[in-house]
Amino acid sequence: MANVKAAVKAPAKKAAKAPAKKPVKAAAKKTAKAPARQSRASSGIENILAIDIGGTGLKAAIIDADGNMRTPRARVATPHPCPPALLVETLCTLVAPLVEAYPPTHVSIGFPGFVRNNRVLTAPHLGPDGWNDVPLAQMLGERLGIPSVRMINDAEMQGLAAIEGRGLEFVMTLGTGVGTAMFRDGELMPHLELAHHPVSKNHAYDEYIGDAARRKAGKKRWNKRVEKIIGVLDSLVHYDKLWIGGGNASRLTFELPPNVATVSNDRGIEGGARLWHPRSVRETR
Repeated sequence: MANVKAAVKAPAKKAAKAPAKKPVKAAAKKTAKAPARQSRASSGIENILAIDIGGTGLKAAIIDADGNMRTPRARVATPHPCPPALLVETLCTLVAPLVEAYPPTHVSIGFPGFVRNNRVLTAPHLGPDGWNDVPLAQMLGERLGIPSVRMINDAEMQGLAAIEGRGLEFVMTLGTGVGTAMFRDGELMPHLELAHHPVSKNHAYDEYIGDAARRKAGKKRWNKRVEKIIGVLDSLVHYDKLWIGGGNASRLTFELPPNVATVSNDRGIEGGARLWHPRSVRETR
């Protein structure tokens, strides 16, 4: 990592010797253009523990301040049901080898539900009990002994690594459920939980194009539904760019519009670095 640090700190006047821009890791198959990376969010941040909580799997890795992975991504299945105490214990067991290898100073968490001020308001994919206004970031930080913890919706964290930072960009993740996030000129906008918004015959997005719906409807019909939702979101948001992520993004078979692209599921981890950038979350400004 010494070469990376040197490249970041090199004086601007030595333009002739400036290194070429580093390619974005794990580019998705249909991404029209590699998203631009922002500079380090804060000097002194070396190791960030990035955690991506999903309804199917829990993933974690140590990343640097530019979003590069220092460790391979660790993964375990999400327990069901999964009350807060069990989630914290499962995550601590998962990240223990990572934390020992690269002790982090900051923790970033992407959570599949409604998150506000580092607290979980809803957790539809983890079970109905015990998830009312839960200070999950604080709980995990105290358990790990790391006070600097930030948590946002998982689609928002993936979006932080996917967006280009220009105009109105919308992110939709296709996984166990459907996540959404919206950014304007690189800044995260207030969260909209469209996963629970009725879209067809009283079915919400989760019930219409979530993973259970994909298995029930079949590949062809599910793809037609996703294509319909892309049109619905365009009419609703009038986005400049739509990024589609999540584990089921790779199952899309139709031709995407020019302003729509898929992104690697690893972005859910890489976005943990951008969560510490001063323009990433309004509450940090």
